[in-house]
Amino acid sequence: MKNIIKKVRNIALISLLIPAIGFGKELDKKVEDEVRIGYQKYGTLILLKASGELEKRLAPLGVKVTWSEFPAGPQLLEGLNVGGVDFGTTGETPPIFAQAANAKIKYIGYEPPAPRGEAIVVQSNSSIKTVADLKGKKVVLNKGSNVHYLLVKALEKAGLKYSDVETVFLAPADARAAFERGSVDAWVIWDPFLAAAETSIGAKVIQDGTNTVNNHQFYLAEENYASKRPDVVAAIFDELKKVNDWAVTKLKEVANALAPLTGLDSITLEKALERGGYGINYLNEKVITEQQKIADTFYDLKLIPKKLDIKSVVWQPEQKNK
Repeated sequence: MKNIIKKVRNIALISLLIPAIGFGKELDKKVEDEVRIGYQKYGTLILLKASGELEKRLAPLGVKVTWSEFPAGPQLLEGLNVGGVDFGTTGETPPIFAQAANAKIKYIGYEPPAPRGEAIVVQSNSSIKTVADLKGKKVVLNKGSNVHYLLVKALEKAGLKYSDVETVFLAPADARAAFERGSVDAWVIWDPFLAAAETSIGAKVIQDGTNTVNNHQFYLAEENYASKRPDVVAAIFDELKKVNDWAVTKLKEVANALAPLTGLDSITLEKALERGGYGINYLNEKVITEQQKIADTFYDLKLIPKKLDIKSVVWQPEQKNK
């Protein structure tokens, strides 16, 4: 892992020169014995990419690794759905909206809860002090993102209905602009955007996910990939665990490395990293049940068009007889 920081910085330089990859002919070409991984400019996968360790691990299996960058979870899941990538990670809500749209995905693994990694924020001089004060107010968020469930549960906990607030759906960059202009009263956002809002514009947290939501990160694959190559999935998991174990003890170094990739300062990133969940496991019954509750909630609110069965799209490795 000693060269990981240097490699991450190299990725930052390359990303300035090469535009983001779309779903054109390049992504549609599926090479045999290749795993195509979708990643974002934050999180464990970009650190794994920078380390080069997965390539070394899979070389003896004759498997090539290719990487494609995506701006957010919903776009990454669309990449899985259309066959552009084989594996990637998102928050807990995007897979539910994707499944409701009949996307060809399977849950593969998850990270421990990170409830402090998302929050409802207001301006530092706002008269809004609690979630209950949001009644009748405009709240901006990214539709179908992990924070969508936080808003639903926080309102419920405060004795309000989802319809008691006026939701405005914008991507993070546009949401922040609307928030700073005062066009909305509150913003529901996740790290590192949350940490950036706190450190750069003095946004005030009125509630994070603590005692309200889990805020898991999920690893997903194209619906048939894990069954075809469980050995590759196992290798990815092993290498992700190694990166997690390294990163959790080197948060300052990781923050310094990610700064040029995200455009955020290292202090902001370290704040976000401290609130992350570290580790990776295959899904268990408890996590599946928790995810099912989210899906049921969104169906009841008519935010998705049909009831879902989360367990039907979960892949788990076969247990070997001892």
